[in-house]
Amino acid sequence: MSDLPAMNYRLLGRSGLRVSDLALGTMTFGATTGWGVEEATARSLYGLYREAGGNYLDTANQYAGGASERIVGELVAGHREEVVIASKYTNAAPRNGDPNAGGNQRKNMMQSVEASLRRIGTDYLDLYVVHAWDMLTPVEEVMRGLDDLVGSGKVLHVGVSNTPAWVVAKSNTLADLRGWTRYVGLQIEYSLLGRSAEAEYIPMAADQGLSVLAWSPLKNGLLTGKHAGGAAAGTRLAAEVWNSSAMAWTDPHGSSAGPVVETVVTMAAELGVTPSQLALAWLRHREVHVVPIVGATSLTQLRDNLGCLRLALTADQVARLDEVSAVPLGYPHHYLASPMARSFRSGGMFDRIAR
Repeated sequence: MSDLPAMNYRLLGRSGLRVSDLALGTMTFGATTGWGVEEATARSLYGLYREAGGNYLDTANQYAGGASERIVGELVAGHREEVVIASKYTNAAPRNGDPNAGGNQRKNMMQSVEASLRRIGTDYLDLYVVHAWDMLTPVEEVMRGLDDLVGSGKVLHVGVSNTPAWVVAKSNTLADLRGWTRYVGLQIEYSLLGRSAEAEYIPMAADQGLSVLAWSPLKNGLLTGKHAGGAAAGTRLAAEVWNSSAMAWTDPHGSSAGPVVETVVTMAAELGVTPSQLALAWLRHREVHVVPIVGATSLTQLRDNLGCLRLALTADQVARLDEVSAVPLGYPHHYLASPMARSFRSGGMFDRIAR
């Protein structure tokens, strides 16, 4: 009998697709950087994840130059129908001066999905995600193109990542009005050290019925408590693509992450769990459906992350973490939350109006 916690499942957004509590991030699969993993390690990680009941794999066309998708395809061979595979398009390496090598436009969308299907060795993707807003392509072109992919059967559901909340809301509204496929998943950075999403993304996700797919749920390893003195050479935190450990150690508002990490480490010790498990459990206790995307380079690391499934936090414990990690939400949120503004908006009756 396995000693792993049992994975449960939730519907992905306003769809009938069942996804497990945690997603397995595969960005490291086949990567040649110091934090990448070889195929043998990827197979072991996948085996452990599946043993726990995990069914949701997150990859992208750009990860490890396409090696991630290829390895995912090899891992699921023989049981493709049992797993949910999410891949992404938008980003691409420069290609002979080709201005269409990246972007959200229909040309790149169609070329990218065909290439992803070939690398994975599958006829369809369960979830196809716009990796980032290119700030160029009209929303109408993106949503109609995605709807065509769903109509063709090459894609079952669609999601969006790294895109302003107003663009996502506009996209779903347009899709609803025209009878096109709407987004069901919102992939964003979200963690105890990355809560800026709570200004616009989280309320928008709740309103639009979007599941939140949280990337960097441990803030590049900071929330493991292992990097209080800085990142070790060769780690993902120290990699150039993540700027630097010094920059990662502050949130977008410039405040130190130290108090948050210290509180997580202290609370984890009190509860008899690891800091990683506590940080991941906090995400699973948010007011919207959050699927943390966990990446690992060793079985020990992944097993530790899976342990978050056993941890149920009390309201007081969640509030303690909320308080220490809170960030300013900016205008107009601080204005709308002020007692005077609330009073004016409700004729002095705000606290007596049921919500």
